[in-house]
Amino acid sequence: MKLVLASGSASRKNLLTAAGVPFIADPADLDEDRLMTELKPAGAEVMARTLAEQKALAVSRRHPGQITLGGDSVIAFGGDYLSKCASMAQARTLLQQLSGQSHLLVSAAALARDGLLLWAHASPCRMVMRDLSAQFLEDYLAAEGEDLLSSVGCYRFEGRGAQLFDRVEGDYFSVLGLPLLPVLAQLRKEGVLAS
Repeated sequence: MKLVLASGSASRKNLLTAAGVPFIADPADLDEDRLMTELKPAGAEVMARTLAEQKALAVSRRHPGQITLGGDSVIAFGGDYLSKCASMAQARTLLQQLSGQSHLLVSAAALARDGLLLWAHASPCRMVMRDLSAQFLEDYLAAEGEDLLSSVGCYRFEGRGAQLFDRVEGDYFSVLGLPLLPVLAQLRKEGVLAS
C-alpha cells in the first residue's frame, strides 16, 4: 500500500523519501488563512494539528482505501502567527524581527483513510535565533534567494538556515516540517510499513 502525502512541501517529500517510505503526493487545497483565523484562540499546537488533520481528511476522500498523511507547521511569535512572506523585503523585515528572539514552531501530522481520522500528533519546538548582523542577513538573503519565501520562517534548517540559530529545543525532524519518528511508528501500526 502506498501512502498518499497531502502536501506539496519539498521538505516533507524529502524526509519521507530519505526514510524509504513509498508515497504519492496529492496536495490538499484548503483555505488555510480562514482556518488559522478560526483556530487562533486555540493555540499553536491545536492549530497545527487541526490543519494537518483537515489536509489528511480532505485528500483521503480522493483516494479510497489509501492511508493519507497530512502535515503542517505553524510558527507563533510575538502573540501572533507568522505567514509566508510575499517578497524578499518582507523576508528581511521578518528575520530582523526574529533576530535575537525565540519563537515556537509546531509541526503536526495526521493520518486518515476514507474521510476518517486515524491518528494525529503535534510536536512543539522552541527555536532560539542568534543576533544577526546586517552583513550576515544580506549575505544570507542573497545566497538563499526567493526559495525562502516558501518557508514560513524564511529559513530552511536543513541547510544554511541552521546558521541563524543559537539553540533549538525539540525534535530535529519536526523543525524540518514533519514529526517523522511518530509518523513512521504509526505507519507501521497501520501496516503501511513493515514492523
